[in-house]
Amino acid sequence: MDFTVAICTFNGAERLPPVFDRLQGQQTTGFTWEILVVDNASTDTTAIVVERYQKTWPISAPLRYVQEFQPGLTHARRKAFHEAKAEIVGFLDDDNWPDPNWVSHAYYFGLNHPRAGAYGSCVRPVFDQDPPPGFERIIFFFAIQPSTKVYCHNDRRHRLRRAFPAGAGLVVRTKAWQQSLPEEQLLDGVKGASLQTKGEDMEMVSRIFRQGWEVWHCGDMKIQHHIPNDRFEPEYLQKFFRGIGRSRYVTRMQAYPVWWGWLLIPAYLTIDMFKIGIYFLQNFQDLKTDVIKASEWKLLLSVPEGLFVYIRLIFESKVFLS
Repeated sequence: MDFTVAICTFNGAERLPPVFDRLQGQQTTGFTWEILVVDNASTDTTAIVVERYQKTWPISAPLRYVQEFQPGLTHARRKAFHEAKAEIVGFLDDDNWPDPNWVSHAYYFGLNHPRAGAYGSCVRPVFDQDPPPGFERIIFFFAIQPSTKVYCHNDRRHRLRRAFPAGAGLVVRTKAWQQSLPEEQLLDGVKGASLQTKGEDMEMVSRIFRQGWEVWHCGDMKIQHHIPNDRFEPEYLQKFFRGIGRSRYVTRMQAYPVWWGWLLIPAYLTIDMFKIGIYFLQNFQDLKTDVIKASEWKLLLSVPEGLFVYIRLIFESKVFLS
């Protein structure tokens, strides 16, 4: 098998059919591929939906189904790497709709770039309704990366930006994952409906980058990310950005050798507190009425909390100070 499409899902019975329909229409020639659904402890009819599609699956690429009972996107992705029959694994979320040539572009890019350990897609949003005013300021956090360019993050001009590919549409070489990731990542990622921590994608890609693998953005690989109306609810946004903030120190520290990172923590913490003060002085009158500013405020407040999350995870981890 040359290429595996891995779909990690939790309670995706309603979201999976559009993904399957688009995978059936992929334009692929000259290689073999498969679809692997990793059910991450779903409690709905996800298994039944997959089985129904398997019975009438019209293309030669097999549709496989496995379960990962330990909640957390990181655990589901690990299961995908262990179960995939191909060396190159392309990840789609259950709300990602790939263009007809996404699989082909993803496979041939990996074939032509053997040092590419991870590479991301051009991700564009599909909204059920118009997002709230100011949403463009936070859209990056929703795995939206609309650039159609092709570039390598290892190049000097992109290296400083650290805007690594998002998990939606991310393709990872299994060998790079095996060489770069410990048995357990620090971040478990999304657990079912829980958003306590995020950033597991950034941790994974950062570790691959640190091991000397190339990390790319491939704008020829295009997917759409469906963002439903409930993503704009204030309660969801507050949980969402608290999860990002609580993960920030883990993802930050991946950019440095271990002791450099620890030495930089006081500087980071000082800057974080300064940002909180400045943002409050500039926006305190709007924090109760503007959902976007309230989200940004929650993110800023949660980042210092992330330092304590990082310290706790380090001491609980089997790979101390890795």
